[in-house]
Amino acid sequence: MMIRTYCYAAFAVLLLLVSCKKDEQDTVVDPPDPTPVSFTFTALKVNELSAGFSYYGIIRNSVFKISFSEAIDKTTIEGSEGGITLKDKNNTAVALTITYADDNKTVIITPKTPLLPVTKYFLDATTRLKSARGGSLLSGITANFVTEVDPANKFPEISDEALLTLVQQQTFKYFWDFGHPVSGMARERNTSGNTVTTGGTGFGLMAIITGIHRNFISRAEGLARLQKIIGFLKTADRFHGAYPHWIDGNTGKVIAFSTKDNGGDLVETSFLMEGLLTVRQYFNAADAAESALRADINALYGAVEWDWYRKDNSNTLYWHWSPNFNWEMNVPLRGWNEALVTYVLAASSTTHSIPKAVYDSGWANGGSIKNGNSYYGVQLPLGPASGGPLFFAHYSFLGINPMGLTDAYANYETQNKAHALIHYNYSKANPKNFFGYGENCWGLTASDDINGYLAHEPANDNGVISPTAALASFPYTPEESMKALKFFYYKLGDKIWNEYGFTDAFSLHDTWFATSTLAIDQGPVIVMIENHRSALLWNLFMSCPEVKTGMKNLGFSSPKL
Repeated sequence: MMIRTYCYAAFAVLLLLVSCKKDEQDTVVDPPDPTPVSFTFTALKVNELSAGFSYYGIIRNSVFKISFSEAIDKTTIEGSEGGITLKDKNNTAVALTITYADDNKTVIITPKTPLLPVTKYFLDATTRLKSARGGSLLSGITANFVTEVDPANKFPEISDEALLTLVQQQTFKYFWDFGHPVSGMARERNTSGNTVTTGGTGFGLMAIITGIHRNFISRAEGLARLQKIIGFLKTADRFHGAYPHWIDGNTGKVIAFSTKDNGGDLVETSFLMEGLLTVRQYFNAADAAESALRADINALYGAVEWDWYRKDNSNTLYWHWSPNFNWEMNVPLRGWNEALVTYVLAASSTTHSIPKAVYDSGWANGGSIKNGNSYYGVQLPLGPASGGPLFFAHYSFLGINPMGLTDAYANYETQNKAHALIHYNYSKANPKNFFGYGENCWGLTASDDINGYLAHEPANDNGVISPTAALASFPYTPEESMKALKFFYYKLGDKIWNEYGFTDAFSLHDTWFATSTLAIDQGPVIVMIENHRSALLWNLFMSCPEVKTGMKNLGFSSPKL
């Protein structure tokens, strides 16, 4: 009996020992969790600098470093389906050399060939990446880069005077070579077909005078083209003497600028008359052809019913009138904007003149046209904050000479110089940090835009520079404008210089370059450069006896009156 009891006790101890040993074995051999741990991005450097996920002006031989919290599985890095790619904005992949550092936690990316200048690239690290332990990247990243402007000159250097002549001659081709074949008028833009523009043609008329003066064409050739244009204008649609904004260059019929804008456009008409009166003063010979040209111009100018556009005899001029919609556009012409010449020509008319009260109450708006504040270190006499788009200082002043010109409201030489300098200083200050802005790249005005068309100005700036802004400011800022011209031509010429001069606009920040050219932007370039060089168009327009009388009646004073 004692033997049996002992055996049972020994067996119990054996079971206990086996059970304990089994528990120990279970604890040691349990398999790890089969799910790999995800990992994260930790740092991005471009040429050893870290600036978030957007970089501008990087060198073309840049080196990119991306760091992660885990060592990377190298097999998941490269190739079209790899986890890291560098592509331009057209989705074209860049061939890369990949190396590693920090125990494979940092991926070093070097393009096999230099990146293209002024080009936007995107560097992507996607969740296709795996860690050496099999984990997935928790969240992908995208960084964007804009490369530097190529510092090499795109064309051989020439003298400043030769460069000015070259720009004028190339821009002149827009109005001469690309003039509408039937009407001779300026087409709205390089893709406009038969749509010709009234105001742009006015600028083009002054460009033709410049072309004769600079020997781009002969006087006889210029006269023949002007006879064609004026002959067309004699039969084209008019509304109380005012032309529409757009005209069919074949038929002379109005083309609606917008739904209700299918009648007279007084501002566009004033730009046309500004050009026509300049032509009249230039072609001053006594022969039959030039005498007939002058008579035709007098008839066109005399037919404009400026006083009708007072809208029921009010003390303001109105921009539009339509035979279908009457005054429904309802846009009063109150300053400060591009339309000073509209009031000057209305006051100068010998057939449908307006009194000074319309100028004072309408244009000057009882004196509220004045500003007097300073922007970027420059005091501005008139207009909105920072001056508005620079075409305010150009369109009316293709003919009106602002130098030494004053009235009750401003000194217009001071006004326009201040406006241009504010734009120049704004680009130097670059408060929005747009890549490319600076003393060599400045000028905001209405032009084509990345998203269509926009009146660019310091208060409405999206990074788009319009060459016409700085170049048409040559009379006001000759040194600053020359800096811009040299940069546009020598450094960006491969992107913005074409058969008709500089294209309409560009953005280095967004690596966008317009392919368009517009009459209202090309015209001020050639004309205002000429006014800077010789005051030719200023002298001609200001020599008009009607203009002298009209401006004096409005209270203007100038050595040219």
